[in-house]
Amino acid sequence: QVQLVESGGGLVQAGGSLRLACVDSGSGISIYDMHWFRQALGKRREWVATITSGDSVRYDTSVKGRFTISRDNDRQTVYLEMNNLKPEDTAVYYCQTNRRGNDYWGQGTQVTVSS
Repeated sequence: QVQLVESGGGLVQAGGSLRLACVDSGSGISIYDMHWFRQALGKRREWVATITSGDSVRYDTSVKGRFTISRDNDRQTVYLEMNNLKPEDTAVYYCQTNRRGNDYWGQGTQVTVSS
């Protein structure tokens, strides 16, 4: 069974940093693409970043240059390093993967950036 569990969220001042982690109980970090999404209160869920099994990375324009996605295959964990955080980054952050045509989501971790 695939289970994704995020951690690392919290309250931070604008300009600060946080590092989110997502642990994959399905042991698929090394062979499946992994993604980060976020959803602000009252807003639609939006894509943030992707890392492939070949370590190619992509970012949404709003976070490019500030966020870094990476993974540790031995620990079955994908990370999102967030720097220079802005109030508009405030959202629940989710990790996601698609396997055998099915989408899997973590429970989310809250990131709040104060101004």
